[in-house]
Amino acid sequence: MSVAPGPNFLSVKPLAPYAADWRRSRGRLFPEPASPTRGEFQRDRDRLIHSTAFRRLAHKTQVFIPLEGDHFRTRLTHTIEVAQISRALARGLALDEDLAEATALAHDLGHTCFGHAGEEVLNPCMAPFGGFDHNAHALRIVTKLERRYAGWDGLNLCYETLEGLVKHNGPLRGPHARHDNEGDIPFEIKEFDAIFPLHLEQFASAEAQCAALADDIAYNAHDIDDGLRAGLFDLEDLHEVPFLRHLLEEIAARHPGLERVRVIHELVRRVITRFVEDALTESARRLAALAPASIEDIRRADAAVAAFSPAMETAKAEIKAFLFVRMYRHSAILPVWKDARRIVRGLFEKFLAEPEAMPEEWAQAARNRSEAERARVVSDYIAGMTDRYAQAQADKWLGKAVSRR
Repeated sequence: MSVAPGPNFLSVKPLAPYAADWRRSRGRLFPEPASPTRGEFQRDRDRLIHSTAFRRLAHKTQVFIPLEGDHFRTRLTHTIEVAQISRALARGLALDEDLAEATALAHDLGHTCFGHAGEEVLNPCMAPFGGFDHNAHALRIVTKLERRYAGWDGLNLCYETLEGLVKHNGPLRGPHARHDNEGDIPFEIKEFDAIFPLHLEQFASAEAQCAALADDIAYNAHDIDDGLRAGLFDLEDLHEVPFLRHLLEEIAARHPGLERVRVIHELVRRVITRFVEDALTESARRLAALAPASIEDIRRADAAVAAFSPAMETAKAEIKAFLFVRMYRHSAILPVWKDARRIVRGLFEKFLAEPEAMPEEWAQAARNRSEAERARVVSDYIAGMTDRYAQAQADKWLGKAVSRR
């Protein structure tokens, strides 16, 4: 599959009229003087990179692989890959690269330890107290939990970065909402929206939409890479997916007898390239049809302007279906996910019953609070843990026989 003739995505051109403009930002919750050296979206990007939550991503698994080795993706390496692809998409569409990158850097801050296994336990644990949603928790991190600045809690990010974090996958209210009803919107988002309206019925900027596409591209490509390197499936198995079979046949025809490690790399780079090219072409087509004159036209549109073509949406769905069975539900993965769930549930129950077992700053935050408030403190503490720290806490409080079964 090759990109159709169309705009020259490599040309250096001024930003489109519908791109986000940091000079016209809707501002921050707490007003700040402008920087003489950086634009507002650059400042947001830098604040995210220097945050504690961002550093912790280095020790949080992307997909929990039960094998030794330092070549598998973590949440941090995944985030860096998403940021790179986001910038590429934004540049090709004449959008603001800094905002696209900032949205990408923020998109996974709210994930727990142990990949999705952690969230799959923490959400039911928190069900009586409002539940747990990693996207809503990311908002909580950047608006409350990061404590670095003298004048406010959180990072005090721009409206445009916050709306991208919350709505990069689409509106949360109205006819285009990805939630079925108001009750499906996490309370943290509704709570913040009440004091700093994010217009949940509208789409986010085209830059944020690019970050959402970049996330899909990055994790599909690198999960194929990690799954192959971990031995969870082999190259021949990928022939089940027509899109991947075509790419493998292309590699074999162009490089007969190529060694396996190079075949894997050639496959992954082609997956990324084809998805990026398709996204640029389809997004350019949609933008031309909409002819937006400003970012407000993007926000009020009836559909996302950054998207894959129908054919590539089919390829994406087939890749996801393959990975779900062959990787995420692999017999080598499930026992470790079970152990991870046991650890998260055990720690939650321990700290909810005995908040003094948490470090003093967290224990103090939980003292003299209602059960719901105490549970949220415990949830915040556990969600921030890296895999290694959670394992160490489980060894300490649950016993090694329980935490390392």
